[in-house]
Amino acid sequence: MNVSLLEPQMLSDLSAANGRDSAALVAGLRAYFRSGSTLELAWRRRQLIQLRKMLSENEARFIGALNEDLHKAPQEAYLTEISFLYSDIDHTLKHLKKWVRQRKVSSPLLTQPAKSYIQPEPLGVILIIGAWNYPLQLLLSPLVPAIAAGNCAVVKPSELSPAVSHLIAELLPRYLDNDAFACVEGAVAETTSLLEQRWDHIMYTGGGRVARIIMGAASKHLTPVTLELGGKSPCIVADDADIDIAARRIAWGKFTNAGQTCIAPDYVLCTKHTADRLVPAIQLAVREMFGDSPRQSSDYGRIINTQHTLRLADLLGDGEVIFGGDVDVDSCYMAPTLMRCVNLESPVMQEEIFGPLLPVVELDDFGKVEAFVNEREKPLALYIFTRSDAIADRVLSRCSSGNACVNDCMMFMLAQDLPFGGVGASGMGCYRGEHGFRTFSHYKAVMKRKNILDVDLRYAPYTNRKFKWLKILQR
Repeated sequence: MNVSLLEPQMLSDLSAANGRDSAALVAGLRAYFRSGSTLELAWRRRQLIQLRKMLSENEARFIGALNEDLHKAPQEAYLTEISFLYSDIDHTLKHLKKWVRQRKVSSPLLTQPAKSYIQPEPLGVILIIGAWNYPLQLLLSPLVPAIAAGNCAVVKPSELSPAVSHLIAELLPRYLDNDAFACVEGAVAETTSLLEQRWDHIMYTGGGRVARIIMGAASKHLTPVTLELGGKSPCIVADDADIDIAARRIAWGKFTNAGQTCIAPDYVLCTKHTADRLVPAIQLAVREMFGDSPRQSSDYGRIINTQHTLRLADLLGDGEVIFGGDVDVDSCYMAPTLMRCVNLESPVMQEEIFGPLLPVVELDDFGKVEAFVNEREKPLALYIFTRSDAIADRVLSRCSSGNACVNDCMMFMLAQDLPFGGVGASGMGCYRGEHGFRTFSHYKAVMKRKNILDVDLRYAPYTNRKFKWLKILQR
């Protein structure tokens, strides 16, 4: 069954079949990739333009779907998902011609006359598994560099955000080349079926438990993977920080999308003196953003489902709730919540929170922050609020993290030329901009030589004369 020969509606129906025919789907995409069509720069640009068109022509529908799945306010949905993708696509279109060029490198004297260069080439057929917390951005943002690099791809949206998943499955076949791209919906069974296939790269965003399953499946085919996994991202507030600005930016970073952000501050780390000033400032910032009753605010999101709401409610017993703490499981609501005096061995400090609950951890000496961070798994993001470049540089140089930001939260994601990815337990590999293009490309080393000056120094029989000249030419 050659999927590349199917009509668009037939391929859409196959994609909607929840992965039951994954082998045929991948075989068809691979056949199309081998045809060479995706190598053309014009084809890549056309797919990127069509992807942008899909977003712009259906912007209101995507905003509605995000609100249905996560209660995202229209402005938040636009800022954190849709405009984010516009920027990705526009940046890629602007620089793609430069990225695909051969890169000339020098050739050693012994190889002359020769021309050496690096040629970016697409990997082949890519599997992209998205996440539910930013179901549009985290699925399509990796697709942008995958397209730019000239690959075919299957995107697998999260079943926990069904409105966005169904909309992507409906629209993608209408806009992109159906011979090269497909969307497969479903849950564990469908994902398992996809992972049984041979891919040229797998991109996964989610948690560590599933990441281990994906790496196990990928290892059977020696498939490279990129994993974006999150973790407990510390937010360090030095005693000299501008407390009012820090509080507002921390509150925004933590409570956007009801805290369901892989790079959200997971806990605040500071001295008691700073905590006594910071906590009321964060409370004020929350009231300014969401009012006295965030439940009534159209700008405040909801937890993805009741299971996650119950999980978050269980964490409230791990410390002293000093602000918020209201939970309504039936409506998947948890108020923006602050905690102090948390048990460092409890789940709230051992697991990624992934919700609107922010523990404030107090140290008797600010000099202990680096040891505190380094005793734990490497986080996806690290935040440091301080007026001192020396303090910031010391923390950045001594604490490893996938990404970092000084005097703000999450804003590094807007810089297209910065890579985005984790380290250690928070992930491996990266994407965004040219770094994403590199992730989904193979940089092939090529040397072209002439059939002249065939020096015999490398050929047997070896002599002292040859050895002497070989050493001279290799210097």
